[in-house]
Amino acid sequence: MQLKPVKMETKIIEEKQNPLFNRKEVVLEVKAEITPSFADAEKIISEKFSAQPEVFKIKGIRGSFGSKVFKISANIYPSEQEKDDTETKTKQEKEAEKKAVEEEAKPAEEVKEETPAEEEKPKEPEAKSEEKSEPKEEKSEVPEQEKSEVSEKDKKTQKEVKETQAEVKGK
Repeated sequence: MQLKPVKMETKIIEEKQNPLFNRKEVVLEVKAEITPSFADAEKIISEKFSAQPEVFKIKGIRGSFGSKVFKISANIYPSEQEKDDTETKTKQEKEAEKKAVEEEAKPAEEVKEETPAEEEKPKEPEAKSEEKSEPKEEKSEVPEQEKSEVSEKDKKTQKEVKETQAEVKGK
């Protein structure tokens, strides 16, 4: 099922330069049958202001109930660096960046893990069985260390809470 292309008439309502943030703040009016998506809004702003999507931030797409007129507000920056310095990132954008960084780190770790595995292959079979037993011991030691660290932190936190409660009661 394919959707029909949506006809959209656009008109610039407001365009002002903000020298404090070094950006252009624009408000567009779009007449369409359905609410334009952010992808549609990006396309409209790119065409109207010949700007790449990396240099502007869409602040919102607003419409009134029953109306086919929508307002798109956006900030257009001279460079991507200026945009990143000025605009706050949403929680979704931050999570997307974290995932991208983790995915980049995973292939690098996999390559590192594969090289030691290849080096171990020429060794004798007896050495492999010994190596397999050693990591199991290490795994059991690590949680115990973490438990002791956590319990020390909990004890410190509990002492701080008791001291604070005593101070509040004393006042």
